[in-house]
Amino acid sequence: MNAPLPHPIRRPILELPDELISQIAAGEVVERPASVVRELLDNALDAGATQITVRLQAGGVRLISVEDNGGGILRAELPTALKRHATSKIASLSDLESVGTMGFRGEALAAICSIAEVSVLTRVDMADEPHGWLLDGRSGELQPTARAVGTTVEVRELFFATPARRKFLKTDATELAHCIEAVRRHALARPEVGFAIWHDGKLAAQWRAVAGQGMGAMGDIDALRQRLADVLGEEFIEQAVAVSWPVNPPLASEDGQPQRLRVWGFAGVPDAARSRGDWQFAYVNGRYVRDKVITHAARSAYEDVLHGHKQPVYALYLSLDPARVDVNVHPTKIEVRFRDSREVHQAVRHAVEGALAVPRSAAAAAAAQAALPSGEAYPDNAPNAATAWAAPERLPSSFGSAQNSLPLQRYTPPDTVGQRVSDLGALWGHGSDTPRPGSPPPAGWAAPHTGQASAAPGRAEPAQHLPEGDWPLGRAIAQLQGVYILAENAQGLVVVDMHAAHERIVYERLKQQMNDEQLASQPLLIPATFAATPQEVATAEDSGVVLAMLGLEIVPFSPKTLAVRAVPTTLAQGDPVELARSVLAELGQHDASTVVQRARNELLATMACHGAVRANRRLTLDEMNALLRQMEVTERSDQCNHGRPTWRQVSMRELDALFLRGR
Repeated sequence: MNAPLPHPIRRPILELPDELISQIAAGEVVERPASVVRELLDNALDAGATQITVRLQAGGVRLISVEDNGGGILRAELPTALKRHATSKIASLSDLESVGTMGFRGEALAAICSIAEVSVLTRVDMADEPHGWLLDGRSGELQPTARAVGTTVEVRELFFATPARRKFLKTDATELAHCIEAVRRHALARPEVGFAIWHDGKLAAQWRAVAGQGMGAMGDIDALRQRLADVLGEEFIEQAVAVSWPVNPPLASEDGQPQRLRVWGFAGVPDAARSRGDWQFAYVNGRYVRDKVITHAARSAYEDVLHGHKQPVYALYLSLDPARVDVNVHPTKIEVRFRDSREVHQAVRHAVEGALAVPRSAAAAAAAQAALPSGEAYPDNAPNAATAWAAPERLPSSFGSAQNSLPLQRYTPPDTVGQRVSDLGALWGHGSDTPRPGSPPPAGWAAPHTGQASAAPGRAEPAQHLPEGDWPLGRAIAQLQGVYILAENAQGLVVVDMHAAHERIVYERLKQQMNDEQLASQPLLIPATFAATPQEVATAEDSGVVLAMLGLEIVPFSPKTLAVRAVPTTLAQGDPVELARSVLAELGQHDASTVVQRARNELLATMACHGAVRANRRLTLDEMNALLRQMEVTERSDQCNHGRPTWRQVSMRELDALFLRGR
């Protein structure tokens, strides 16, 4: 017979002493030296500092000193500043519900004082306080001293009072890296503030202040561009596009209130994606946050332009009414909760999607030309190098009319080599811009040659009636192995994967055509039933219209069972239960329109892949040029539907280097 378990010793319920309370709070606020750096930087920025210097010893364990030129602290308020829950940031519940400062709880300095030696040196710009004051955090002694206007907080021997916590710290180099990262995150949000980091007497990092309006004025994009280049490197800016949503934001909404939500910043192009998500920076009202809503929205914007499991890079900034976001949900204030998370999700996704949609070929050509040294130009034999590029009229957003529609079955390779250029629509679908018999061609249209292309392999047909202008993707000169199009532009050689490029063109056309239509549905002969959670049942009942748009019919079979009665026609051979569960899970977590769009795009991507011109198909020069012109005006044409690049530029300098020219 097992012996009975001993009863636990009964302990009385007691109030904890203030010192122990502070150390418990410090365990939540201060994880490592970088936590102290972050809290002190918040205070410096709230004080209006324009220059902040951080000095560290032994990775911040021996010394953390944060010096700023902010407004300082009054002598009468200085002893109070180190007490628990003493702050100048908030004074009432209404203030807490609309926090507009970096700090607000008033517990950081008190928590740090309980586990380290702290001193505060400060001075205000007031006639009755002609010198600074030094406060010893341990003894409370206050004495006059010399100092310019601002504040210096010194933290020595971190965790000296809790040696067990100190054992969990990493090496000095690791702790230093975390401290630099904490400063870097603040620097990315405040380009108008200069930052310097010193470690053991040596300058570790420095970012000078950039003239501009700062984040408080909803972002000076030029100042932000310079700060991002300084902190993350020029390569980040070179491979990023500017983000702004709304595109032309009004100063006030319809009810006269300030614009509720704005998104701006920079998003890296798909080619700049990394294996890790360590270059994903998101800020809400100037505060660095890790938020699932923003992360998912940004990742969704890259869905059909990112290859494999790569992680996008971006620096996104959100500005909204402080009353619409709760920053008091995490001890370190790194997480937030939005009042309307769906509004934020849609705004971020639309902002990034819109920035990535613009073809980059024209911007790349302009940047390459601007990068030439003063007085240098491309050779005279470059095609129209001196002619300014003028974009052709945008092709129609859809081809819904009967006379312009072409069935996807016409995207089959011909039996002969080459094809009649008059059948150009069989490659990518006619639009209203296509010239009709007896009508003048629209601006930018390449008049097709109507003769039969030669069936002889390797014979190039001369291009006729090509549009004038320095086209970003240049003029086609040859086709390589039936796979790649070679074109010449002002910068050198352009290599285009014709199947990948045409696949994107067809895909974008299909998306626009089906914007207002619902997917075809196929009823199941025997409905598939499955045991469902209460959340799945509630989602199915509330989302009947959305499910119908996706071609799904999911209805309650019993209080704990759902039945799948119909599925999308293109997925009729799949597992209906697995499909139903995944869609219900998406609908339960994200905006319905996002789920519908994602499901549609996956189906259309499959259709576009099969509808695009195949490899090993011979094209005439006019057909190649028409494909290049389509790429220049098609959204997201720099990547195929699977995220692979559709074209690459090989500059004349790179070609010269291959042949050792100029050496």
